[in-house]
Parts: sequence; structure tokens; C-alpha cells
Amino acid sequence: MSYVDGFVLAVPKANLDAYKKMAQLGGTVWKEHGALAYVECIGDDVPYGEVTSFPRAVQAKDDEVVVFSWVVYESRQNRDAVMAKVMADPRLNGELSAMPFDSKRMIFGGFQPFIEL
Repeated sequence: MSYVDGFVLAVPKANLDAYKKMAQLGGTVWKEHGALAYVECIGDDVPYGEVTSFPRAVQAKDDEVVVFSWVVYESRQNRDAVMAKVMADPRLNGELSAMPFDSKRMIFGGFQPFIEL
């Protein structure tokens, strides 16, 4: 079975073009180093919940949009190898140090699928 890294973050609307540029480069790098799929989505129907929600989870402000993204790998072992290459890739050095969002509010984690249809 595959392995998935998932991310949820809030991007200031004013920085959306910069984020898209960074994400395009990131997707290219991840895929070149072995990721099977790389997907970035902008929230379109993500209501602010009373108890919990995507916007609450990342403390999204009125001038921010929620981004949900994921990367698919062959396996956890493959993910670890791909991630090491991605983090060492010089194309991302400047991008990672100048992220167009508050990375402290990003939620991320690795997931083992249990159903794949």
C-alpha cells in the first residue's frame, strides 16, 4: 500500500500567488524525487465550525484561505527516502526560508492508507 503526507495551512490572500509559485516548484521537486502524486487545494467550502473545522485548526484569519494538500508515495520507506532528497534539494533552500504563510500554524502528518479503491 502507498503512504500519504497530508498538510493543512492558512495562506494570506495577499500571498496566494507567491504560495502557488512555491507549491508548483515543490510539486516539481517532490515528483522528480519519486512522489507518485502531489496535490494542492484551496478551500472552497470550508465553514468555520462551532467546535472544530479546517479554519479553526489552522487559526485562519479573515484575510486568509485554507489550503489542503497531500503527497502520495509508494510506501513509508519510499517517503522517508524521497523526503530526505526533497529537503536537500537546493531549489527549495530559498523557498523554505521565505514561506508565504505562517508555518507554525500548519498541520501535517504521515498516514498509512487502509482502503485504496
